[in-house]
Amino acid sequence: MEIKKVSILGCGWFGLSFAKHLVARGYQVRGSTTSEQKLSELKRDGIAPFLIDLNQSDDLPADFFDTDVLLVNVPPRAKSADAVNYVTKLKPIAEAAKGKIKHLVFISSTGVFEDGNFAVDERDCPQPTTEAGKVLLEAENLWKAYPQFSVTIIRFSGLLGPGRNLAKFFAGKTDVANGKAPVNLITLDDCIGVCAHLLETQKFGEIYHAVVPHHPSRSEFYSSLCEVSGLQPPHFKDELLEWKQINAVNLPEKLGYVFKVQNWFEWMKQPTL
Repeated sequence: MEIKKVSILGCGWFGLSFAKHLVARGYQVRGSTTSEQKLSELKRDGIAPFLIDLNQSDDLPADFFDTDVLLVNVPPRAKSADAVNYVTKLKPIAEAAKGKIKHLVFISSTGVFEDGNFAVDERDCPQPTTEAGKVLLEAENLWKAYPQFSVTIIRFSGLLGPGRNLAKFFAGKTDVANGKAPVNLITLDDCIGVCAHLLETQKFGEIYHAVVPHHPSRSEFYSSLCEVSGLQPPHFKDELLEWKQINAVNLPEKLGYVFKVQNWFEWMKQPTL
């Protein structure tokens, strides 16, 4: 069955860009925001706007759930007490969705994996040690308790793209720890590409790691990114402390997705940076 209608819970940095991408390709898109001021922006972009606040989810709009696919893109705030209640706030969404939607796609994070000094992929079971990781894993399990719809989990790695140049966090710093640890990153273009390809292929019901298959060290990556960004390069300690390398097996093998970025240093040569 062709996917025609998509609802996106959370039109933030990724959600809004993905919504615009879908509108341009003829999808009927519903998008949610917690800001009344943003409703007109969504409408202007061809997105049916909905005001949904997970803190006030007693009266969720039924029309928002009149969709083929619901994409949930509302990450927990790691440094907020709200993170403790994250899964509790998501449950009304699951209850409203059951019996109405066919497929749910949850945007999670590779942060569900602990720094266990290992390489892991979708076949490995995470044992998170951070609060954000723990609540994300709990949320992943929440959706799985609803057999009324298929559940697809996409774990984004560190995000790069317009307005997110990670070089600024390292520029000019000295003695930065863990210089030899591998990076786990993805661009906005590939985030959109992965999710769009999922809708096209309808390979729902899997866990996908959205992470570029190139893992240079933190020292190599951020030093180069600072240089091409015109920022003062950082100095990393030549050490390998706790680390993890997130690999994607299901994306190429089951979804058939080919990353637009294959090599970070080639990507850095692009004039759009």
